[in-house]
Amino acid sequence: MAVPSQIHHFHFSNCLMNASGVSCERKEELAALDDSAAGTFITKTATLEAREGNPQPRVETFALGSINSSGLPNQGLPYYLQALADFQAAKPDKTYFLSVTELEEEKIYKILEEVEASDFKGLVELNLSCPNVIGKPQIAYDFETTDRILKRVFSFFTKSLGVKLPPFFDPSHFDQMADILNAYPLAYVNCINSVGNGLVIHDEQVVIKPKQGFGGIGGETIKETALANVHAFYQRLRPEIAIIGTGGVCDGRDVFEHILCGASMVGVGTTLYEEGEGCFASLTEELEAIMKEKGYQSIEDFRGKLKYMD
Repeated sequence: MAVPSQIHHFHFSNCLMNASGVSCERKEELAALDDSAAGTFITKTATLEAREGNPQPRVETFALGSINSSGLPNQGLPYYLQALADFQAAKPDKTYFLSVTELEEEKIYKILEEVEASDFKGLVELNLSCPNVIGKPQIAYDFETTDRILKRVFSFFTKSLGVKLPPFFDPSHFDQMADILNAYPLAYVNCINSVGNGLVIHDEQVVIKPKQGFGGIGGETIKETALANVHAFYQRLRPEIAIIGTGGVCDGRDVFEHILCGASMVGVGTTLYEEGEGCFASLTEELEAIMKEKGYQSIEDFRGKLKYMD
């Protein structure tokens, strides 16, 4: 039971993976993902040193999804490089993703320099879109800064690099960001991170502690925004830049729609948080059933082939 896919020159046994931030902070969680039906895993976004993140409680589910204000809790870059080295030694034919970021621009270059100097052979994701670090804006909403960072990064970084983007809501913003991304040898973009700074209320009170209850929204309620971002960038990016679609994946139909909009792989966050690693098997089974019904042999038979009205 698998639906193979490819990003850059890397092949994956299944097109499904976790969304960074969910069930991927510690090696034990990564091992559970590694043993699941997912085609691969991505680590929690690493910073140079370990971070505790924001105060608890900082994650809560609600009827149509989830809200979180985690604030980049992670074990630090050395932890994830060692963990990935162990996974790669055990499964040398499998490719993994390492997510990284930093809170200051100069430290972004520093962490990527350390990754560049490491033995890591997989895909690296630069997270430009965390909405939950107190006092820090999402980098990718600043087009000039994003361009400057990528220009300097690609002056020294030679490993396969992708970027994780926040949601955009205006066609002019899709155009501007695509123009920037097309100028660099990116392997992929990941659309989208959570929709920043929503507010969930229960019985007259916010449900999470950080930022007076404001946090990133994920799950079913953001699917249409995620699909729009996937397809907008699929239409605008060079075909060499693949897309990972993330957001609102609750069943196989949601996976199918992400691929139909142009995604080569699909990330799962809230559903993984609620159901555990077994969700990858059920999502794959449901996707396979849809493909069989429609006569598709692989995702390339329908990837990006969204139909428009005459």
